[in-house]
Order: sequence, then C-alpha cells, then structure tokens
Amino acid sequence: MPHRPRTRAADPAAVDGDVVGDAARSAQGDIAGAAPGDLAITPGADGGPQRAAIRDRAAIQRRTLHTLILMQVIGTIGVGVAPSIGVLLAGEVTQNEAWAGLARTASTLGAALLGLPLGNLAARYGRRVALATGWWTAAAGGALLVVAAQASLVVPLFVGLLLIGAGSAVSLQARFAATDLAAPAQRARALSMVVWVGMLGSVLGPNLGIPGQWIGDRIGLNVYAASFLIAAVALAAAGLVVVVRLRPDPLLLLEADAPDPQAVAVARGVGPRTGRTRLMLAELRTNAPARFAVVGLLTAQIVMVSVMTMTPVHLAGHGDSIAVIGLTISLHVVGMFALAPVVGLLADRRGVRFTIVVGILVLLVSLLIGILRPDATGWVIASLILLGLGWSFVNVSASALFSTVVPPTVRASAQGGVDALANLCGATAAFLAGPLLVATSFATLSALAIVVLIPLTVMLVGPARLRGAAPVG
Repeated sequence: MPHRPRTRAADPAAVDGDVVGDAARSAQGDIAGAAPGDLAITPGADGGPQRAAIRDRAAIQRRTLHTLILMQVIGTIGVGVAPSIGVLLAGEVTQNEAWAGLARTASTLGAALLGLPLGNLAARYGRRVALATGWWTAAAGGALLVVAAQASLVVPLFVGLLLIGAGSAVSLQARFAATDLAAPAQRARALSMVVWVGMLGSVLGPNLGIPGQWIGDRIGLNVYAASFLIAAVALAAAGLVVVVRLRPDPLLLLEADAPDPQAVAVARGVGPRTGRTRLMLAELRTNAPARFAVVGLLTAQIVMVSVMTMTPVHLAGHGDSIAVIGLTISLHVVGMFALAPVVGLLADRRGVRFTIVVGILVLLVSLLIGILRPDATGWVIASLILLGLGWSFVNVSASALFSTVVPPTVRASAQGGVDALANLCGATAAFLAGPLLVATSFATLSALAIVVLIPLTVMLVGPARLRGAAPVG
C-alpha cells in the first residue's frame, strides 16, 4: 500500500501548552492506548489506522515524563547492581584477575553494542517498543547472572553482564525520550529530571546485597544470585511500566508532524535497512550544532570515566580504606546527578553554551586538583565531586542541544548511535587509563584529561561555524 503523505499542522519545536496538531498513527495501538482526554480520535475515511487530533500535547508530555521517571527509578536499581555486585561476582567466578577485568567491562560494552540497535528500533517502531525491549533484554541478562552466580559459570557470567548493559542503553535513551514532546523552553529541564532520578538506581543498586542476603537465606541462593534475582525482577518491571503507560508513543507523535513523510518512512525502516544509518551520518556531516553536541557528550564521558575508574585504585595504593573509597565514589555519583535539574533550568534560561562553559571550568578545576594535590585524600574526594558536577553540566546541556537540532526523521537512530559511541569511548578510556596509571601517576592522568578538553574548548571560543551559533547561544 503506497505511503500517504501527511498534512503538517505544527512544528513540534514550537509547541507549548494546548495545541491542535496533526494526526498521529498507531498500527500497534499507541494512540488507542492514550489516556482519556489526551487525544480526540477521528475515524479514518478508509477504515485504516485512526487519525488523532492532539488536543493537549502538554498533558501527553506530562504523562510521558511521569512514566519515564517511574521507569527509571525501577529500572536503574537493576542496572546499578552491575558495576558493584557484578564486579565482585566476576572476581568470585573467574578466580583470575585478567578475566575478571574483562568481565567488569562487559556491561559497559553491552551498552555500547546495543545502543545503536535499540535506537534504530525506536526509529522504526517508537520509544515504547525500544525501551521495553531493552529492559526485558537486561532482565534476561539478570536471570542468566542468577544461574552464573549460583553455579559459578563463566560463560553465562559474560553473556549476562553483556545483556544487562541493555538496561544502561535504554536508561540513556529515556533522557532523550523526555524531550520528544517537550516545549523548546523546557527540553533541558525534562531531560535533566530523567537524568536526576537515575541517581536513585546508582545509590540503591549497589546495596542490593543486603536484601539479597535475606532473600537468599530463605530460598537457598547465595547472596550474588539473590541480588541479581532482585535486579532481574526490577528490570522486567521497568519494561512492563513502559508497555502499560507509555501511550501514546511520544516519538510517533513527534514524527506525525515531520515535514518530510518520505524521510520518516525511510527512518522507520520502510525503505532500505541501511537508510537510517545513512541519514544519521549525513545529518552529522551537515549539522554543525549536532557535531558540537556530540563532541561535548564524548568529551565529558571520556574525561569522567578515565579519572573516575582509576580513583579507587589510586586511593587504595595510598592506603585508604574501602569505606573511604566507597564514600568517594558515592559522593562522585551525587555530583553527577544531584544538581541535574538545576543544570537543566540554567540551560533553558541561559542557553546551553553558558552551561557547557561552566561544565568545562568545573572539570578543569577538578583536574587541576588531581594534578596539584593527588596525595591528599580530602582533595581527591573534592576533585571527584567536581568531576561528577562538571560531567553533569556538559552532558545534560549537550544532550538537550542534540535533541533540539536533530530532526525527528533521524533523531532516535542518531541518539542511539551517539549513546553507543559515548559508551564505547568510555569503555576504551577506562581500559587505557589502567596501564597509564601504572606507568605514570594520577597527576599525569589528570593532565592528559585536560588535553581531552581542548577540542571542545576550541569549538566554544572559535568561529561560530564550528558549533552553529544560533542553537548553542
């Protein structure tokens, strides 16, 4: 059946409050599952998919944001178990430091490998299908880790950690989903709220060993297996929240207003399968603000991960206790997420260029502390807090900019690709930082991280064409 062009009613970037928009389709029930009062359904003339007039896009955005927040709170608890209990399990099962080190990067690698496919899935079928698939893939990984932990199996350990990385990938995609229907003046705030609630999972996930011990004693599982059982249930529940509540699908509604229906068709997989990737790459070649946002995201990730992952090793080498190391990482996580809503508010009011400049300055102070006072534990802790805060300023701002300047036709695929690239760069930085720390020092590692900040800084202070002046300022 030939594709039928849609009449464009309103640019979604200009929507704020109550707007009567164009039709939104849903062959899978996205529109039919909308909350009462969100949409007014008008039957199609040919009896095919329903055409829906948007009566209150702001109400749909509120429902979407509430759903994403609930999903993040539940799902990130399961994701948060991987870098903590998963690390301990890797050492317990492999009994080999080299293999254990590889296992510890498996979940990050999984997020990198699955980020683009999940982004393409969103581009083709919408956010609901992609997010639910990611959470349930991670839940399957959690279930596999229950078996690996209980029976001390190496292969299920690696596969399980790889699959649980899908949870990290969709947790990142969720922040972009929050911007699909957000008004232009509220995009950074919507994104930052989803980032902020991710802090709960990062704090609660590593502590699943406590309820895991209690449950394991009653059902005959060891503490690792019971902890991953809780994680698997949380991950599966996050997927269920998406399926039940993320109606209508925000990305499909956004695409309903796209100016080029044929481009939407290709991006959703109606055209050649490689069309989405070609469109994404073409967009980055011609879109200066999008390139600037990508450089910002990658810079923040590389700088943060390379220094953060080596800080526990550095502190342990100087005789600091596990309690001190744990406190340092916890405070770093607070720095990453606690002020995200404030960053979003500043980005909306002052512009993302301002908040990225602030982020670079905060990162610079953090790294200078690492160079000048690497042997003082208190200063190292302060450096890690500032490292997380600087990452938050750059990441939230660059993510909001990317969502604003990339058109709906390639947005989901491009977002998935950027997240995959950021995870891959982070994993590579963590891998290289270890030998570098052994061969040199923590101060040298911090100095090299400053070098990584240079390209982004040049784009900020250089000619406007490097960053695309209008969207950034």
